[in-house]
Amino acid sequence: MHSGESIHHTGPPPRVPARSALALLAVSVCLLAGCGSGGSEDAKNPGGNPAKKTAQAAGAATGPRLELRAADGQDHVPVTTGGRVSVEGGTLTKVSLTGPDGRAVPGERSPDKRSWAPSADLERGTAYRLTAEATGTGTGTGTGTDGHRTTRTVSFKTLAEADRFTGTHTPENGSTVGVGMPVSFTFDKAITDRKAVESAVEVSADSGQTVVGHWFGGQRLDFRPEEYWKAGSTVTVRIRFAGVKGAADAYGEQDKTLRFTVGRSQVSTVDAAAHTMNVVRDGRTVRRIPITAGADSSPTWNGRMVISEKLMSTRMNGATVGFAGQYDIPDVPHAMRLSTSGTFIHGNYWGKDSVFGKSNISHGCVGLNDTKGGGDPGQDAAWFYDNSLLGDVVVVKNSDDKVIAPDNGLNGWNMPWNEWKAGSAR
Repeated sequence: MHSGESIHHTGPPPRVPARSALALLAVSVCLLAGCGSGGSEDAKNPGGNPAKKTAQAAGAATGPRLELRAADGQDHVPVTTGGRVSVEGGTLTKVSLTGPDGRAVPGERSPDKRSWAPSADLERGTAYRLTAEATGTGTGTGTGTDGHRTTRTVSFKTLAEADRFTGTHTPENGSTVGVGMPVSFTFDKAITDRKAVESAVEVSADSGQTVVGHWFGGQRLDFRPEEYWKAGSTVTVRIRFAGVKGAADAYGEQDKTLRFTVGRSQVSTVDAAAHTMNVVRDGRTVRRIPITAGADSSPTWNGRMVISEKLMSTRMNGATVGFAGQYDIPDVPHAMRLSTSGTFIHGNYWGKDSVFGKSNISHGCVGLNDTKGGGDPGQDAAWFYDNSLLGDVVVVKNSDDKVIAPDNGLNGWNMPWNEWKAGSAR
């Protein structure tokens, strides 16, 4: 029906027998198709004329297609995308975005006049009215949009601060990491619709490895392949939380893509009983380092642990990990975190040289020989720090303790693959 046409009913329609209704429908179709007593060309040729049908379909378009990033009456619209407009088959001729006070929100149209966006993020928890107008362009493609004008108006309300959820992630965009680095999200609110949130994340590797997510409770979601990432591969993470309802009064708004590169393969194995660490890079042992691990009263966790943080110097206070009064060292050099609970592999300058490779004296960390201040590059701790990436794997074996929990740090590699997949909400 063309614009301006209308149909008026003066009363209830007369009842028509089913057989008569079918006959009337057939007549109407025949008239619309231009049927004659000899039958149409399409009737003679059921397959029809493909070129003719294509032209008819193309001519059915009556104007350019406007795409708005908010629906009329929609609440919880992301402030980053709510006012955006784009058009297909035409150019934008007018865009008006106003707030509750009627004032126009400044914005910019793209050079090709096919999109418009506010100059800054919208205000949170605020009502807006958006009107966009586009005119069809003469493309010569038979789209039927030439000169036609399309206008759309919507009213919406942006997502309030109290109603949104955010997910912080590791690793960072553009980083180079070790083969053990998972893609890990920590949410600031408990997620109840885990399937919706997990489905809004796509992790893919150009190595072709299958990547699966696993939930550790309601606020952490990790992704990894069955085996370590292939060295030299590129991993792409597409995050599409915008508009996703993760829980009651918890809507996402993040919408971005990040990529990181997997560096060389480095897996270092600590033998707590032999007091040594073998550093294996790309399948070849590059260094054998004497170490000191956890003492009998405070053994080091066993299992596969991922370096999640690197600190040139840090303070280690026993009070923060259940050893109040036993140590407080303000300048521990070359410290690399292996667990959330406080396990590090780090430089040790206070122990005698004779303990490294000979005995275990730590409170659970793995200690490497070092100097105070960590300024000597010839020390084992300095070498290991300089040659390690976030995401490198440190394996501890033969310690008198159990295997570290998969969620204590980025250590999901300690979980069997079948169990890992069972923790996916997809």
